[in-house]
Amino acid sequence: MAFQGILFDKDGTLFDFGATWNTWAAAVIGDLSGGDAGRAQALAEAVHFDLASQRFHPDSPVIAGTNDQAAALLHSALPERPVEEIAAFLIQQAARAELVPTTPLAPLLEGLAARGLRLGVMTNDSAFSAEAQLRAAGVFDHFDFVAGFDSGHGAKPAAAPLLAFAAGQGLPPSAIVMVGDSTHDLEAGRAAGMTTVGVLTGPALAADLADLADVILPDIGHLPAWLDRA
Repeated sequence: MAFQGILFDKDGTLFDFGATWNTWAAAVIGDLSGGDAGRAQALAEAVHFDLASQRFHPDSPVIAGTNDQAAALLHSALPERPVEEIAAFLIQQAARAELVPTTPLAPLLEGLAARGLRLGVMTNDSAFSAEAQLRAAGVFDHFDFVAGFDSGHGAKPAAAPLLAFAAGQGLPPSAIVMVGDSTHDLEAGRAAGMTTVGVLTGPALAADLADLADVILPDIGHLPAWLDRA
């Protein structure tokens, strides 16, 4: 069966994870700590962020987790601030993040759509942040489906949000490619019965993704050539 749709993860897939989110996280920790070095260290440890190198550890649960999960971790180091307030703060700050695309997105997406492919984004970020970021990057209108963890379909690694894309587009899951940089993305793709493509623009290494990916590409810019071969 020819592929009829591609569902992308957002962070680490459409946007380079380190270049976008390490700087953002350092600023968020600085804001939440109020300039207190001890509190900043506690917040950084809670989310597995190294203040010295200004980057997330590869095992950070924030990398593939939801906004609410990140807020809960930060709340554990900042218990006097309501977790709901932290979650709202993260959503607002994420919507303003300085995004670094992994490849020129508009021409890539236009080319994929010209092949007759339906395109979607499913992220464990909030739907509000996802829409704001895609609009800021000038590519929101290239997608037929955009969902976050709070869109009512659930979060990865569950298959349900991926199947929502399939159902919404009237496509069989077997005709869809799930593209992501994390094991959560690829576990969800496998569970949904989709072809899985891993990319190396997030913290995960090829070895981390190998057992779950049907193919591993350097970045999403290599998708057209892979589709030609596939």
